Amino acid sequence: MELPSPLPESLAELIAQRFRVIGDQTRIRLLDRLREGSATVGELTAAIGGSQQNVSKHLGVLHQAGIVSRAKEGTSVRYAIADASVYALCEQVCGGLRDQVSELDALLAGGERHAA
Repeated sequence: MELPSPLPESLAELIAQRFRVIGDQTRIRLLDRLREGSATVGELTAAIGGSQQNVSKHLGVLHQAGIVSRAKEGTSVRYAIADASVYALCEQVCGGLRDQVSELDALLAGGERHAA
Protein backbone atom coordinates (compact mmCIF):
# COMPACT_ATOMS: atom_id res chain seq x y z
CA MET A 1 0.00 0.00 0.00
CA GLU A 2 1.39 3.38 -0.98
CA LEU A 3 0.89 6.25 1.43
CA PRO A 4 -0.79 9.40 0.16
CA SER A 5 1.36 12.48 -0.11
CA PRO A 6 0.94 14.75 1.64
CA LEU A 7 -0.23 12.65 4.57
CA PRO A 8 -3.66 13.55 5.91
CA GLU A 9 -3.36 14.93 9.44
CA SER A 10 -5.38 12.05 10.93
CA LEU A 11 -3.06 9.47 9.32
CA ALA A 12 0.03 11.35 10.48
CA GLU A 13 -1.34 11.26 14.04
CA LEU A 14 -1.97 7.49 13.84
CA ILE A 15 1.58 6.92 12.62
CA ALA A 16 3.00 9.15 15.38
CA GLN A 17 0.89 7.27 17.94
CA ARG A 18 2.36 3.93 16.81
CA PHE A 19 5.89 5.31 17.06
CA ARG A 20 5.17 6.60 20.57
CA VAL A 21 3.95 3.15 21.61
CA ILE A 22 7.05 1.32 20.41
CA GLY A 23 9.44 4.20 21.10
CA ASP A 24 10.23 3.06 24.63
CA GLN A 25 13.29 1.03 25.59
CA THR A 26 11.35 -1.30 27.93
CA ARG A 27 8.71 -2.01 25.29
CA ILE A 28 11.37 -2.69 22.68
CA ARG A 29 13.04 -5.15 25.07
CA LEU A 30 9.68 -6.83 25.75
CA LEU A 31 9.00 -7.17 22.02
CA ASP A 32 12.49 -8.57 21.53
CA ARG A 33 11.90 -11.21 24.22
CA LEU A 34 8.50 -12.10 22.73
CA ARG A 35 10.24 -13.01 19.45
CA GLU A 36 11.26 -16.20 21.27
CA GLY A 37 7.60 -17.03 21.95
CA SER A 38 4.77 -16.20 24.31
CA ALA A 39 5.52 -15.48 27.96
CA THR A 40 3.89 -14.54 31.25
CA VAL A 41 4.51 -11.27 33.06
CA GLY A 42 6.74 -13.15 35.50
CA GLU A 43 8.81 -14.67 32.70
CA LEU A 44 9.12 -11.31 30.97
CA THR A 45 10.09 -9.60 34.21
CA ALA A 46 12.82 -12.19 34.79
CA ALA A 47 14.04 -11.80 31.20
CA ILE A 48 14.33 -8.01 31.09
CA GLY A 49 14.51 -7.04 34.76
CA GLY A 50 12.53 -4.30 36.40
CA SER A 51 9.39 -4.66 38.44
CA GLN A 52 6.39 -6.81 37.63
CA GLN A 53 4.20 -3.70 37.93
CA ASN A 54 6.29 -1.80 35.36
CA VAL A 55 6.36 -4.73 32.93
CA SER A 56 2.57 -5.12 33.27
CA LYS A 57 2.09 -1.42 32.56
CA HIS A 58 4.15 -1.58 29.37
CA LEU A 59 2.42 -4.78 28.24
CA GLY A 60 -0.91 -3.01 28.73
CA VAL A 61 0.18 -0.21 26.41
CA LEU A 62 1.36 -2.71 23.79
CA HIS A 63 -1.88 -4.68 24.13
CA GLN A 64 -4.08 -1.61 23.82
CA ALA A 65 -2.22 -0.70 20.61
CA GLY A 66 -2.84 -4.20 19.21
CA ILE A 67 0.83 -5.10 19.07
CA VAL A 68 0.62 -7.93 21.62
CA SER A 69 -2.19 -10.31 22.48
CA ARG A 70 -2.92 -11.90 25.81
CA ALA A 71 -4.53 -15.19 26.73
CA LYS A 72 -5.52 -16.46 30.16
CA GLU A 73 -3.69 -19.66 31.11
CA GLY A 74 -4.77 -20.93 34.52
CA THR A 75 -3.95 -18.17 36.99
CA SER A 76 -1.50 -16.50 34.58
CA VAL A 77 -1.80 -14.46 31.41
CA ARG A 78 0.46 -15.23 28.46
CA TYR A 79 1.48 -12.44 26.12
CA ALA A 80 2.40 -12.98 22.47
CA ILE A 81 3.04 -10.87 19.39
CA ALA A 82 -0.19 -9.94 17.63
CA ASP A 83 1.29 -7.64 14.98
CA ALA A 84 4.55 -9.05 13.64
CA SER A 85 4.97 -6.05 11.32
CA VAL A 86 6.56 -4.29 14.28
CA TYR A 87 9.64 -6.48 13.70
CA ALA A 88 9.96 -5.29 10.09
CA LEU A 89 10.03 -1.73 11.40
CA CYS A 90 12.68 -2.64 13.98
CA GLU A 91 14.78 -4.30 11.26
CA GLN A 92 14.55 -1.13 9.15
CA VAL A 93 15.66 1.02 12.07
CA CYS A 94 18.50 -1.36 12.94
CA GLY A 95 19.64 -1.35 9.30
CA GLY A 96 19.72 2.45 9.32
CA LEU A 97 21.65 2.47 12.59
CA ARG A 98 24.11 -0.08 11.19
CA ASP A 99 24.73 2.18 8.16
CA GLN A 100 25.24 5.23 10.41
CA VAL A 101 27.69 3.36 12.64
CA SER A 102 29.62 2.15 9.58
CA GLU A 103 29.83 5.70 8.25
CA LEU A 104 30.96 6.98 11.66
CA ASP A 105 33.58 4.23 11.91
CA ALA A 106 34.88 5.16 8.46
CA LEU A 107 35.06 8.84 9.39
CA LEU A 108 36.84 8.08 12.66
CA ALA A 109 39.29 5.76 10.97
CA GLY A 110 40.00 8.43 8.37
CA GLY A 111 40.40 11.08 11.05
CA GLU A 112 42.84 8.94 13.00
CA ARG A 113 45.01 8.44 9.93
CA HIS A 114 45.20 12.18 9.34
CA ALA A 115 46.12 12.85 12.97
CA ALA A 116 48.91 10.28 13.04
